Amino acid sequence: MTGETLVSNNTFVRPQTFFVTGFSDMPYSDYYYIFLLFIYILTVLANSLIILLIYVEESLHSPKYVAVVHLAIVDIFASSAVVPKIIHTFLFDAQVITYEACLSNMFFSHFFAAMESFSLIVLAYDRFVAICFPLRYHIIVSHTKMLKILGMTWFLAFIIVGILVALITRLSFCKSTAVTSYFCDHGPVYHLACNDTYPNFIMARIFITSVFFAPLTLIVCSYAAILNAVLKIASAEGRRKAMLTCTSHLILVAIFYIPISGTYIASMISGIHQNARIFNNSLSATIPALLNPIIYTLKTEEILNAVKMRYKRRTAELDTMNH
Repeated sequence: MTGETLVSNNTFVRPQTFFVTGFSDMPYSDYYYIFLLFIYILTVLANSLIILLIYVEESLHSPKYVAVVHLAIVDIFASSAVVPKIIHTFLFDAQVITYEACLSNMFFSHFFAAMESFSLIVLAYDRFVAICFPLRYHIIVSHTKMLKILGMTWFLAFIIVGILVALITRLSFCKSTAVTSYFCDHGPVYHLACNDTYPNFIMARIFITSVFFAPLTLIVCSYAAILNAVLKIASAEGRRKAMLTCTSHLILVAIFYIPISGTYIASMISGIHQNARIFNNSLSATIPALLNPIIYTLKTEEILNAVKMRYKRRTAELDTMNH
C-alpha cells in the first residue's frame, strides 16, 4: 500500500496520504505539463483582458455581459484549481498528497468544472429570452435577476460537489492508495475503497447527470425553441442576425461538452485507457477556459465593436497629443 495509514479500528482505514500517478509509462510527459502551464498563463491573461474590457466599456454593461464576466472569472478559477497543482505534482515530484489536501483538491476541481457548465446554461437562458421574448427581455433578465441566478448556480454547485466529496470520508482504503489520474479525481479515488461504495457510485451518477447531462439537455431544448423563433422571423437578414448572437455560445457549448461526453460514453461502453482518459480530461479542463474569451471576442459583434471603438479613441487621443 502506498503511504502510511491511520487505523481507527479493525475494519476502517483512513490513509494519511494518496499517490497521484499521472500518465502511465508515457515518455516526455513533462513537456505536456509545460504545455498546460503555457495554456494556463494565456487563460489568465485572456480572461483578465475580457473582464477589463467589459468593465471599462459602458456599452457592454448589460445582463448578458454580467454572465460573460462571470464565465471569465470561473474560467480563471477552474484553471487555477487544476494547472498549478499539476505543475507542482509532476514537475516537482510531489505526487504524494495528504488525505485532507486530496479532498480539497477534489472539491475545488469538480466545483469549478460544475460552475463552467452552469455558466454556459445561464448564457443559454439569456439567449433564449433575448430571441424568444425580445420585448420582455429587460424585464425578465435584469442585472439583479442575473446576479440572483448566478448566485443560485454557486449554491447548487456547492451542495452537489460538497455531498460528492463528503461521502469519500465514509470510505475505508485498506489496499492501494495510488490514484490513477492527474489530480484527486472522484472516480479513481472511491474505486480504491474496500467497503461499500454504492452511495458514492449513486452520487457520481447524480453529479454527472446534474452537472453535465441535464444542463446540456436544457441547452439543446433552449436552442430548439430559439431555432423555432428564428424561423418565424420574416426577413433573411433578421434570421441571420438572430443566429449570429448565438454563434459564440454554441461554439463554447460544443468545445466544453463534446470531449466530456465522449470520454464518459467511451468509458461506459468499452472502457478507456488511463493515459487517454487523463489526456482528454486535462485538455477538457484547460482548453475551453482559454478559448472562451477568444471566441467571445472574435465572434461577438458587440465586443468587436467595443474593441474597435476603444482603438479609434486611443488613436485619436495619441494624434491629438502629437499635434
